[in-house]
Amino acid sequence: MPKNSIKILFLMTLISGVLISLSANSWLGAWMGLEINLLSFIPMLTSNKNKFTSEASLKYFLIQAIASATLLFMILMKSNIFEFPSYVSQLNKEIIILPLLMKVASAPFHWWFPSVMEGLSWMNCFLLLSIQKMAPLILISYIISNNFMSQMFIWSSAIIGALGGFNQISFRKILAYSSINHLSWMLTSMILGLNIWFMYFSIYVINILMITKLLSSLNLSFITQMFSSSNFSKSMKIALLISMLSLGGLPPFIGFFPKWIMINFMIQNYFIFTTMILILSSLFTLFYYMRVTYSAFLISTSEIIWMILPSPKSLYSPTMSLTMSLTILGVLAGTLFIMMY
Repeated sequence: MPKNSIKILFLMTLISGVLISLSANSWLGAWMGLEINLLSFIPMLTSNKNKFTSEASLKYFLIQAIASATLLFMILMKSNIFEFPSYVSQLNKEIIILPLLMKVASAPFHWWFPSVMEGLSWMNCFLLLSIQKMAPLILISYIISNNFMSQMFIWSSAIIGALGGFNQISFRKILAYSSINHLSWMLTSMILGLNIWFMYFSIYVINILMITKLLSSLNLSFITQMFSSSNFSKSMKIALLISMLSLGGLPPFIGFFPKWIMINFMIQNYFIFTTMILILSSLFTLFYYMRVTYSAFLISTSEIIWMILPSPKSLYSPTMSLTMSLTILGVLAGTLFIMMY
């Protein structure tokens, strides 16, 4: 939570913009909510402590302004501005969905997202990965359908999100490409049902919150900073590893649960090729998740065994307890949920 009162005000208006888009019954109201959300988020990006925030905020503003202007233009050209989203024709849906996909950085409109993430603080990274995606994704869920165009966006997001993070050493860019890969799962879950999408997005936000909290507490920005284990405790490394593997969907953790449910539904609906691409892309993402802490545990580690270094109080609970409880008990909670239904 920001301590600056001005940023708290902008955070409240940012959330109100999301709520306006969620509760809108016309394209005009949804567009107004997106604009309020954008104009509230831009002042939160700037900071005097980081010289890269001005460049990132300018890039984000230009991309979002272009997407919003394109959305408004396509609404005026292809549909009634006061029309409820579910009554848009199929051809208009395929046109209107393009600027919304640009807003959430879906491939092939993803090129701006990693560079913007690189210049933000960890709190703004969390907002950009979670709350800022909520309103466009809800609008996409109104008009998305199972056709070749939607499948192409899903396949491209899965492949680019999986392959783009291979040569990255920055945690922010790794999370950015991870978000692009998870977006393919979210778009697929919207086709299957909104309940599945809400479950997937909720667990994704929990994982992102834990990872950004840990990286912010440890003041980590690059993988090379993980090499020295004398900087922070090994338990914090284990907590970060568990959070990363949970985000990747490894079976013992809670991140596997929504993917498990989605794979069952995709097979039942004969999304065989899409299921194969999503599963293979998740395996690729697990590779660069494990690379984050592999070097810290097995290579270039150094410990001073005769001296116990004090750790900051911010590194302990509730971050540790929340990470362990929500990730390790994932399969248990998922199994109980399946048995209930």
